[in-house]
Amino acid sequence: MKVLSHNRKARYDYDIHHSLEAGIVLIGSEAKSLRSNRASLDDSFVIVSDGELFLHNAHIAEYAPAKIFGHQPKRQRKLLLHKREIKKIIGQMSKKGMTVVPTKIYINDKGKIKIEIAVASGRNKIDKREAIKERDWKRQKQGLFKVYQREK
Repeated sequence: MKVLSHNRKARYDYDIHHSLEAGIVLIGSEAKSLRSNRASLDDSFVIVSDGELFLHNAHIAEYAPAKIFGHQPKRQRKLLLHKREIKKIIGQMSKKGMTVVPTKIYINDKGKIKIEIAVASGRNKIDKREAIKERDWKRQKQGLFKVYQREK
């Protein structure tokens, strides 16, 4: 699995409850651009329209060799899921404070471009600060462990 784009901000801004893999409808120049790692998932989100899921605000840079047949960098893209998965996600999105965010775009073992989406709830400032403190504490703990190992 080769990760093409990662949404690091999603793990910081949201509490991830569960994630799942979805296909994504792309045109040729978008696929070429993705394979050359020219994408960004920052500030992107998933919405529901007519019982289907769409990815909004994801930036896939234009592919230079496809001048005439290019694409719009921030167009909405349809996500491919089974009906029962879509219904489950729509049910969870209807709960207060729940949203769906993309976490990464990658190429799976079969060579297909997939997107990982996660059902999440937003964090407030206090939770974000607590997450930073916990992460720093873990880093310090690892550093102390390494020093202890060297002394032996």
